[in-house]
Amino acid sequence: MSDPNQESEAAAKARRARNLLLAGALIGFVVLIFVITVIKIGHNGGLTP
Repeated sequence: MSDPNQESEAAAKARRARNLLLAGALIGFVVLIFVITVIKIGHNGGLTP
């Protein structure tokens, strides 16, 4: 593993962009699961068949 204190500015920007993209994808996935759950609960009134 490389030392983060000695990486170039371009590498730091690339890592930062990759981390932001990954965070956005994770947040999007959580929102998707939440929306699907709300729709499913709303569809059957919250009662299990």
